[in-house]
Amino acid sequence: MNGTGQKRNSAKALAMEGLWDNNPIFRQVLGICSTLAVTNMVLNTLVMCVALVVTLSLSSMSISLLRKGTPRNIRMMVETLIIAFYVIVVDILLKAYWPEMSQNLGPYVGLIITNCIVMGRAEACATSQPPFTALVDGFFNGLGYGAVLLLIAVPRELLGMGTLLGHAMPYFSGPHWDKWIIMVMPPGAFFMLATAVWIFRSIQGDKQKEGAK
Repeated sequence: MNGTGQKRNSAKALAMEGLWDNNPIFRQVLGICSTLAVTNMVLNTLVMCVALVVTLSLSSMSISLLRKGTPRNIRMMVETLIIAFYVIVVDILLKAYWPEMSQNLGPYVGLIITNCIVMGRAEACATSQPPFTALVDGFFNGLGYGAVLLLIAVPRELLGMGTLLGHAMPYFSGPHWDKWIIMVMPPGAFFMLATAVWIFRSIQGDKQKEGAK
């Protein structure tokens, strides 16, 4: 019973860490390349987020499973190969079953291999923790990353194109609404990212001050 309770508490702590306390984007400011590149369309962002969650979860678990048998001097090469394997699988599946989306995302699915979030979790957690912990850590860090990306993508597509998931929205697609074209351009991504980081860090700062009192 105690073991089950500790596992639940550990999973809850890992969830809070990945989703909020140590969020990859607004706390660590990692993975910014994808944030700026794919968040002009919500559907593209959603697919990218799913790809990263799958890759991060499975690669973290696999690295953890092999951690005791991996020589330290080639550890990072092994981690890169494992991450690359899962990225290639995801990329091939996208090209086979959703070629249009694969074309829309271009090289950014493949660039998950170089995403510092994935390697960062491998080094920070997967190389020292059991497989279940590494899997949960990777899953919630991926979700935390994806949640922020979607929060950036929704206003960008809505204000810039007047659509959500490709569907025209009543008010924002009418003649009375001037589309904010800058929102689907690179400056719009920088603006939304800065706004998101500012809001979330302000909320965290206020909570920390309340906790200190």
